[in-house]
Amino acid sequence: MAVDTGSRRPGGARSSGRRKVAVVGVALSDCGRVDDATAYALHAQAARRALADSGLDRAVIDGIASAGLGTLAPVEVAEYLGLRPRWVDSTSVGGATWEVMAAHAADAIAAGHANAVLLVYGSTARADLKARRRTANLSFGARGPLQFEVPYGHTLVAKYAMAARRHMHEYGTTLEQLAQVAVQARANAAANPEAMYRDPITVDDVLTGPMIADPFTKLHCCIRSDGGCAVLLAAEDYVPDCASVPVWVLGSGEHVSHTAMSEWEDFTVSPAAVSGRLAFERAGVGPADVDIAEIYDAFTYMTLVTLEDLGFCAKGEGGAFVEKGRLLRDGELPTNTDGGGLSAQHPGMRGLFLLVEAVRQLRGTAGQGRQVRRAGGRLPEVAVVSGTGGWFCSSGTVVLGR
Repeated sequence: MAVDTGSRRPGGARSSGRRKVAVVGVALSDCGRVDDATAYALHAQAARRALADSGLDRAVIDGIASAGLGTLAPVEVAEYLGLRPRWVDSTSVGGATWEVMAAHAADAIAAGHANAVLLVYGSTARADLKARRRTANLSFGARGPLQFEVPYGHTLVAKYAMAARRHMHEYGTTLEQLAQVAVQARANAAANPEAMYRDPITVDDVLTGPMIADPFTKLHCCIRSDGGCAVLLAAEDYVPDCASVPVWVLGSGEHVSHTAMSEWEDFTVSPAAVSGRLAFERAGVGPADVDIAEIYDAFTYMTLVTLEDLGFCAKGEGGAFVEKGRLLRDGELPTNTDGGGLSAQHPGMRGLFLLVEAVRQLRGTAGQGRQVRRAGGRLPEVAVVSGTGGWFCSSGTVVLGR
């Protein structure tokens, strides 16, 4: 049964004239190794599956949000899908894009500017690399603030590595603790048939792997895959016609921090410290109410510091928090229950995958062997989804409830 979110935001009280908003459809496209499809085709596949999951007719979709593909995203994606939306969003803030878009879409639906908004993404990052259509290095260009860092080879992974080293220096966080994030993500992936890597790994496997950017070895870093996904949000009016159990948007927050590393005041604090606080306040819940967490994990340090900044443990205590098995599916705080970007899929801006997994878990449709059950065998009721973009440049956090 859906919880009463009448007094919460962004759904809001009916007396305010704002409608409640639910996620009514979610789906992944084919993921992992997909050599025979274009990124547009993955968009379409995910969109069709999400619409089928919702049980609604495509005619109800009057909004679309997309980024990362085409010259005029999301115009090109909408055209490819045969949609003519009256509400669009092309916000692009890296991996946090989709949580920020979900917040924008929920606000638009609540205010009556749209009725049903499709968030859709697809990428053939792995296939393009294998076919030599692109290189392995991700370049954000060398103009603007980046011109002061690019000449020194300060890559994306190096920026995260430097931040991790600062946390280790400041709080005594160890490599073994960071490695535990990867080990537990892989354990969660083991029961997920859609995960790209499912074989168990150990802390020693992580520590002895090839060095990528000190202190990160290969298994500290996300995998590279192909894949896409889609999420359909709709006004409460459409929920009775849906084939799926609604998952309600209870609250959201967003925040941007910096571009140049010299402008980042504290390498041990991510923008989730702000976006998370706003999301919890607007949802009317707190970290203690959360049953599952889906957190952007391009690198192990991202998971650890985001858990701190969302309030699941105090600043500097993330290492001790993660090493106790708390992130496992049957742990105290099941986190990245599909295996995350470290083991399941990571085709690029992975934030939308976090929303899909959270919704599946809250509905109770994650699948045999990997569905989270809380005390007494109950299904999870509240999930927090937090995306990170750039090198901790942006954050979007969404709180969902069943």
